[in-house]
Amino acid sequence: MDLKETHRLARFLPVMVLIPKSTGAHQVTSHKASMARSSSEGSETTDLLGVLGNAVERFKSTSVGTTVAFGDVTVNFSAMEALRKGEPVVLTTMEFKTLKYLIRNARRVISRDEMLNEVWGYENYPCTRTVDNHILRLRQKLERNPSRPVHFRTMHGAGYKFLP
Repeated sequence: MDLKETHRLARFLPVMVLIPKSTGAHQVTSHKASMARSSSEGSETTDLLGVLGNAVERFKSTSVGTTVAFGDVTVNFSAMEALRKGEPVVLTTMEFKTLKYLIRNARRVISRDEMLNEVWGYENYPCTRTVDNHILRLRQKLERNPSRPVHFRTMHGAGYKFLP
């Protein structure tokens, strides 16, 4: 498995890559994180435990059955339940994934292409209307006034932004 495939899979679940000690430093590349090597042999175990601890924390923070509330909406991602004013709202799996990605990246402008890559997993998808339609449905189901959205904002020419 190459680095690109590992990176693609890591978006959906935690991936741990074990590299033999004999591998030269020039052969190991990292896209998002790098670990500083200690000169002493005894600290390699500590370094590895630190990396594993960070990976576990990252996994917990992304997979914990969190309940998120914004406006009059409460969403429980582990149970895949959404409530608006205490009433259940039916969301599709892709609507939940889209909502989860938006909430994880709150206050940040997310382009349609990024959304397609991260939520749908498409690397080169010709149509971004898919994202627009999902945002529209989220607005209709979760916003107080879908024609004047407060939480799911369009950033013209750039993408979308979620504001809790």
